[in-house]
Amino acid sequence: MKSLIYFMVLLCLSAMLSAQDSEKAKSQKEVMKPVLIVIDTQNEYMKYMDDKDKKIGLQMINWAMGIFRANGFPVVLVYHTDLQWGPSTDSEEFQFDSSLAIADTDPVVIKNYPNAFKKTELEKVIKDLGGNTLFLCGLSAVGCVIATYHGAIDNEFDVMLIEDALLSHDSGLTDDIENIFDSVNLNVLNMILKYTPEP
Repeated sequence: MKSLIYFMVLLCLSAMLSAQDSEKAKSQKEVMKPVLIVIDTQNEYMKYMDDKDKKIGLQMINWAMGIFRANGFPVVLVYHTDLQWGPSTDSEEFQFDSSLAIADTDPVVIKNYPNAFKKTELEKVIKDLGGNTLFLCGLSAVGCVIATYHGAIDNEFDVMLIEDALLSHDSGLTDDIENIFDSVNLNVLNMILKYTPEP
């Protein structure tokens, strides 16, 4: 009888400790702090993108930027150039496509490699913004976007692609990237941001 009582007391204590641990874990959960990264949607590179993708891709990028801003979350613009062949940072080719609603307050990062984290201030910019979860859009889906996706993982950020807001030279390959890697559509993104506390 004593053994049974002892066992029951231990079982109750174990349940109480487990409940306390569960409550403690809930209170220590990290809050998602999203940042939108718009990659290389520059005049120099847009001409190589699939014509079928351009109109919808740019529209979706604009919508993504609008959703982030409407919910109080930052948008970071990433520009690509190459020291050997340009485009020069003061040229029209370097600029983002004119249909994109960029804001003067958007932080800008200039990169020379496909991975936007390589030898840039991108990680610092994101951390200064308080971000921990990245949503990527832009081009090229098969190049700089995927290189930056892996760079985000290497830098211990959570990261997702935005469906239909990616571009590449081949729309079929863009679809493949969206299917293979973690991605989210704009409706789901809007819902996520709507219920995420502002920074």
